Amino acid sequence: MDITVSRPHVEGSARPAPVPAAPGRRNPALRRAAYPAFLALTLATIALTVIAGFHAMVAWLLAHPPIVSLKSNPLAAKQLPYRDVTFPSSDGRSLVNGWWIPAPHAGASQTVVLSHGYGTNREELWVPMYEAAGWLHELGYNVLMFDYGFADPSRRRPATGGVRESRELLGAIRFARESGTEKTIVWGFSMGAGTALQAALLSDPRDIGGMILDSTFVPTAEAIRDNLARHAAVLRTSAELVRLFLPMWSGVRLEDIPAEAIRTTAYPFPILLIHGTGDAKASPELAERVATAQRHPDSALWIVEGADHEMIFRTHTAEYKRRVADFLQRVAATPGGVPVPAGSVEAVIAEQVAENPGA
Repeated sequence: MDITVSRPHVEGSARPAPVPAAPGRRNPALRRAAYPAFLALTLATIALTVIAGFHAMVAWLLAHPPIVSLKSNPLAAKQLPYRDVTFPSSDGRSLVNGWWIPAPHAGASQTVVLSHGYGTNREELWVPMYEAAGWLHELGYNVLMFDYGFADPSRRRPATGGVRESRELLGAIRFARESGTEKTIVWGFSMGAGTALQAALLSDPRDIGGMILDSTFVPTAEAIRDNLARHAAVLRTSAELVRLFLPMWSGVRLEDIPAEAIRTTAYPFPILLIHGTGDAKASPELAERVATAQRHPDSALWIVEGADHEMIFRTHTAEYKRRVADFLQRVAATPGGVPVPAGSVEAVIAEQVAENPGA
């Protein structure tokens, strides 16, 4: 039995305020419709964070390549007397560590500065750099080996594609001059060769007597894309995002690298360009373009069929040394240089070819 009790409304008395419905129960259909959108937004945010984080990590690794520590020294590796040296970069922003290997005869006035590549240090064992230094010593040259900032464990700095490294190379050239050098030749490998060309754009024309550039590499957006794709095809599309993150870690943009000027400048000194058609890291097209722009009569291009990146010194040793020795002789004979005695070069070459006829 229902019992209803009615209370009469008294005129003038306040009516009770209505109790609002609970917000969650007001429109359950709207709540159900919003959940998928919220979930999609959350998943998209997570995905974008992961993608951005991955590309930021790749950019960080490019700016901070893992470098092995020095394994030896000129004396232990090749019985070459040397001394540790430290000198400032040309802009004074960094200090550079290296080894000065004096020529076997006092008063030698020519120095070869070895410019190592990316992801390694002054030893660059696969070239092999110690053998190159020992050979130059036999030819009568002072040799300067040094670490770029990204390879120096005592004061590690990010790699900048040659932008700041070129100032460190100019510091090395100045150090050689202050050590009594009348003519400096730069022998660069991979990005060390590209860095040498960047340094030349900034240098006094009298500072550099010539360059030997092996497997020249300049880190343009295209070059980075191609090298990322070598590790995983999916990374080919990642180059643009990596490019955007690079300034965060290195302090420079790819656009700061004067790639077009590097390719098209007619440098005021002779250049010997060496490259292999089997180079998967640096296209020989760059070496060909640089060679085409040169006007110096002693500049030359040597393309080796099927040769890999930075492997030509190791795989074509006798021919490599013959061409480099001939180039060094021509550089020495140009105004401003004191020629290395031709007999010493020829004697060393003949002796090494006789010892390694199949090299």
